Amino acid sequence: MNHWDEQAANWIAWAREPGHDAYWHYRDAFFELVPAPGESTLDMGCGEGRVVRDLAARGHRVTAVDASADLLAAAREADPDGDYRRADAADLPFADDEFDLVVSYNMLMDVPDAAAVVREAARVLRPGGRLCLSLVHPIADAERCMDGDYLRTVRFHTEVEQGGLRMVFDGWRRPLSAYTRALEDAGLVIEALREPSDIETPEFPLFLWMRARHA
Repeated sequence: MNHWDEQAANWIAWAREPGHDAYWHYRDAFFELVPAPGESTLDMGCGEGRVVRDLAARGHRVTAVDASADLLAAAREADPDGDYRRADAADLPFADDEFDLVVSYNMLMDVPDAAAVVREAARVLRPGGRLCLSLVHPIADAERCMDGDYLRTVRFHTEVEQGGLRMVFDGWRRPLSAYTRALEDAGLVIEALREPSDIETPEFPLFLWMRARHA
């Protein structure tokens, strides 16, 4: 069983409690970075589906994938008309040039090979299509797994209890250059970058948002 199936019940409760986590505060600003709806949008690593539902509410025709069967079941239950498919983000079951927009919200930190996932996103994007990424900022991740070597990729495992809900996060802390190099190698050109600050410590960024265009 993968980590997200093990944590599925915890994550569903965490993600669906209104106002509970940072998503509720930051989502409108993130969606300002997302292009207007086109013919087809892919949500890569959709989890329990809250980003899919918000994209659909903004007019996007969304196909969504995730590796967790339990989270996909929850997404389908909340959105019976949605198109949800189980897939590895590094091996997408789609043809080349199938989407004009790919969204990946706070997922790339969870996969062992982020570059492979970015390559797949580029493969399924049409020429001129966009990839919109949200990541926990590498600086914010460095605080929770500080080892004195920012440039090294480090596995992290963090248990958080907040507002009576508990969640275990597990993934990889990478330097910013790991993500920008992955975009570069995949033929994607960064056209927008944002570093929204942490609510509690506004002198530091909490997220890293990027919009990249398929050349």
